[in-house]
Amino acid sequence: MMLLSRRPLPLFAALLCLCPVTVFGQDTIPTGVRVGLTYDPSTRPGVFVTAVGGEAGDSVRAILARDLDFGDRLTVISADAGPPPSGRFNYELFAKLGASAIVQASVTREGSLHVAVHDVAAKRVLNVGDFAFRGAASLSPAWRMTLHRASDEVERWITSVRGVAATRIVFVRDQRLWMVDSDGANLSPLGVGGTALSPAWHPTGRYIAYTAMADDGLSVVVRDVQNGQARRMPRLGGSSFTPTFSPDGGTVVCSAGDDGTDLYAVSAFGGGEQPRRVTFGRGTPTSSPSFSPDGRKIAYISGRLGHPEVYITDADGTNAELLTESPSGDRPYRSDPDWSPDGRAVAFTSQEGPNLQVMVINMRDRRIKQLTGDARNENPSWAPDARHLVFTSTRGGSKQLWVLDTESGRTRQLTRGAGVARQAAWSPRMEQP
Repeated sequence: MMLLSRRPLPLFAALLCLCPVTVFGQDTIPTGVRVGLTYDPSTRPGVFVTAVGGEAGDSVRAILARDLDFGDRLTVISADAGPPPSGRFNYELFAKLGASAIVQASVTREGSLHVAVHDVAAKRVLNVGDFAFRGAASLSPAWRMTLHRASDEVERWITSVRGVAATRIVFVRDQRLWMVDSDGANLSPLGVGGTALSPAWHPTGRYIAYTAMADDGLSVVVRDVQNGQARRMPRLGGSSFTPTFSPDGGTVVCSAGDDGTDLYAVSAFGGGEQPRRVTFGRGTPTSSPSFSPDGRKIAYISGRLGHPEVYITDADGTNAELLTESPSGDRPYRSDPDWSPDGRAVAFTSQEGPNLQVMVINMRDRRIKQLTGDARNENPSWAPDARHLVFTSTRGGSKQLWVLDTESGRTRQLTRGAGVARQAAWSPRMEQP
């Protein structure tokens, strides 16, 4: 995992103190101006996050800098923070330090985070924004989420691509559901009683569908994350499990059956159409559906060849085809398909030798690429940016969640502590409630 540079820059901090003119007075943006720096897309522009005043100023600066670092599109330049800047920036000095942008933040008396991003080359303010804390106490989960939303906007202002800091990951630990922020903070149980498996997010981020295990078998439950209300969906004959929401949020597709399983589509919140059978596996196991972002196709696992492979089908069950064809005579294990939010790839787990590894198949040319190689890696789930994956790995000695940047190969550990962490599902971006 790449960490922020710890090289101190005391001269730089001292020069900041000599700046004479208040900066926020100039942070207005003319209409019609293109938002974003001009830079080579193959590079990572350098960005400097200035010191932030106030009681929790150090935490504000640290969270903003870490979010931008974890986004993997910017290089965060670290230095001694010193006092918050009070005058006009010495843009030439920032340029010598390798900074393309400066992020300047402050907490206002009205209870908001005010952020200004400066374009160092143009020597002007690139963009400004205010992000309301809405009365959230400092360092609380809601307060931190406000900072994450600010970080995501800053990343969009600089790179034209919105970040994914304001997201959460739900996962299974000791057969219970847990939640953690995308930076590894705020780890907490979801409060679901009984055994719960295979969680999936609603497109709005308000609901989670999961498999509940009880004495009478497996069933699918839809739970409101905000108020905790839960609804058990009607059983479809035998057990129901591995649910996923359709992109419009109105339908849950899950696996159901006794002697062999198939995929069924059910209204997510009751009413509407009667349950509809999607696949016809004729006694073979079928499970783990994942919608394409346009809702037209579903990726899933089927054992119709005698071993589990990834298939895709139209959402109405027609035109099913094998997606991960194995060499003749090879009988691998494939599982956990997850369609990327941009529709370009499907990530999945594949048995490679003695271990499971995370793979991705390009939907244009059907080429398969292995993304992991150390230890046992499985259960991939895409971030909303279609670039990062969260997955389970034993590379740290026990099964924990890790995050992979599929473009650079950089990884970071997300969860730690006792208990196996697995079956993670990355949320959509969390909007202001």
